[in-house]
Amino acid sequence: MKIGQAVKMAAKSIFANKARSALTMLGIIIGLAAVIVLVSYAQGQNLAMEKLYSSMGTNKITVYAYTWNGSNNVSQALYDYCLNLSDQVVGFSPNGNVYSQPTIKYGSKTLAPASHSSGGAVIVGGTAMSTGGENNYPSIYLGNEQYGMCNDYTIANGRDLSYLDVKNGNQVCVLGAATAEYLFNFANPIDQTITINGLPFRVVGVYAYKGDPSSAPANPEDTNSWVDQVISQMDQMILLPSTMTRYFNNNQPIDQYVVKVRSSEDLRPVITSLKTFLSGIIDPNSGSFGVNSDDVYKEQQGDATAMQQRFLGGIAAISLLVGGIGIMNIMLVTVTERTREIGIRKAIGAERSSIIVQFLIEAAMICGIGGLFGIGVGYVGTLILGKLSFNTILIPSPGITAGAALISVALGVIFGMYPAIKASGLQPVVALRAD
Repeated sequence: MKIGQAVKMAAKSIFANKARSALTMLGIIIGLAAVIVLVSYAQGQNLAMEKLYSSMGTNKITVYAYTWNGSNNVSQALYDYCLNLSDQVVGFSPNGNVYSQPTIKYGSKTLAPASHSSGGAVIVGGTAMSTGGENNYPSIYLGNEQYGMCNDYTIANGRDLSYLDVKNGNQVCVLGAATAEYLFNFANPIDQTITINGLPFRVVGVYAYKGDPSSAPANPEDTNSWVDQVISQMDQMILLPSTMTRYFNNNQPIDQYVVKVRSSEDLRPVITSLKTFLSGIIDPNSGSFGVNSDDVYKEQQGDATAMQQRFLGGIAAISLLVGGIGIMNIMLVTVTERTREIGIRKAIGAERSSIIVQFLIEAAMICGIGGLFGIGVGYVGTLILGKLSFNTILIPSPGITAGAALISVALGVIFGMYPAIKASGLQPVVALRAD
């Protein structure tokens, strides 16, 4: 029997029992759609985390170091030590926060902390980060002239902090893009003065958006993706010279720092060096320290995501297995229904191989058609899930799509093999006696 003739016979058999064929395909459709959607979701989650870590800054090490008596010697010693690592370290900055949430004013615009917050927090790289609040109140950071470089902020207008700004305690500030837009709209903020708790600060620069300004909501909470919320929060910030700590936080010294290394290969050696250095200058009975990197957490996140993909793919594969068993069942029924036809064909000289090929083609066609519908459903499901979960257009990778198509045909061959062999093994006399 020619292949073309076998295909025509298989199509005729499938369309002669439309309802039964459709129900048989349903298991394949659900199984393949589940594989595509779940694996694509895990990939989308990985892309979202990569986007977040990239926005937070790459090749960056966060250092916590303080003594119980509040001595500021640790800061200077750490700075001097990082200067000695100039072959590996390209930037160092205090990374303090103003925790008192002072009122910020410019003209008729006022930014004050909300009375209560509906926003939550997520842990990224071991650091708690806000996922949204009820207004545009920014985070206020205390850093030096290398703060922007260390945290991957770029100047869009004006200039960054300077060494003299920090040394002399100049009352100047650099605004995040969202904060500048809220306070000044389309006006140029450079050399304008804002007040923070009544203290005047001259705006010397504005950082560029980390997020997408064209799609950024007026309130970060309005977006569906918590990753986009966190990135939007990064654009709601004000940077002050670290020496301004004397006006805020009850003059407590800054105990958090950020170190920028030259490349990812330098991360682990510098982390080890910093831990060794800090253990030598901080007595555990009078202080504490910690050194970590978001890039290390990113690697761990990648491993966890790969494991999650395999786990979700395994769960979805169970649906495919059930669908494959359904194929085997329907093909056994088909063999029973067509026993007399098989007997006639064998009686006139049909070879076993031609009968096996006929039934395998029919099983493969059922799975193939079901696979096409499954891929379509998987694409639609992935688009919907991507929009709801990540607020983005998420499309299954070509590899997943090609793999799904191959799996659908392979299922037909694998689960159709036993019915096909059984059909080819029927004796002509027995088959012809069948009703």
